Amino acid sequence: MLKLHQVSKTFNPGTINEKKALKSIDLHLKPGDFVTVIGGNGAGKSTMLNAVAGVWPVDEGSVVIDGVDVTGMPEHVRAKYIGRVFQDPMTGTAPNMQIEENLALASRRGRRRGLRWGVTNAEREEYHEKLKILGLGLEDRLTAKVGLLSGGQRQALTLLMATLRRPKLLLFDEHTAALDPATAAKVLEITDKLIEENNLTTLMITHNMKDAIRHGNRLIMMNEGRIIFDVSGEEKSKLTKADLMDKFAEIAGAGLESDEILLS
Repeated sequence: MLKLHQVSKTFNPGTINEKKALKSIDLHLKPGDFVTVIGGNGAGKSTMLNAVAGVWPVDEGSVVIDGVDVTGMPEHVRAKYIGRVFQDPMTGTAPNMQIEENLALASRRGRRRGLRWGVTNAEREEYHEKLKILGLGLEDRLTAKVGLLSGGQRQALTLLMATLRRPKLLLFDEHTAALDPATAAKVLEITDKLIEENNLTTLMITHNMKDAIRHGNRLIMMNEGRIIFDVSGEEKSKLTKADLMDKFAEIAGAGLESDEILLS
């Protein structure tokens, strides 16, 4: 479903601020793979997600989504293949629009649009049923302005918007980092449910090693623009935080004293 082949990206090349963010990354995801991504600051995690999303062009290599080479496609064209949830709950929704209007925008993503605007009764019924999945009572607040929702409610709504039309690929960039622990746990519970129900292929960056181990069927660790560890299946399920710390120290050649050194 996703193939990154020899993808490289350097920022500010030829200057004192040159940064080789990605160094010949190879990564293949099968349909339905749920891959968690960990690594320290500057490891290349977000750069990799942005390369997939088309935020900026890659210097070398190719990005293929479900057999379609999207390497040269701009971000807005790739949007029809990708659902994305950002770290900031305020990103990804239009605060001055109603819940149902936000969902309508998400439903029309990647489709040709005409002059007609509005939410049909059929769409309203669909959104009502979809919102029930979240278990937050938002199905009874379809006309409420999104700006009035809490951070957790907005992030859950953004999750639903990102999965509404079953994207080929779902991208999460530390989407629970700005939430309190209880709310983060609820959003991750909803995340697992939506991914499983829709059999979505997913890349999830997280700053929390326990979450990286607990969620998904595969885990990759990045360091200095490279993937240095890739584990899946039963081997992943048996991992502990201590195992990851030791593995990072072994591969990256550096001793670690705390989670904060590995993960921001």
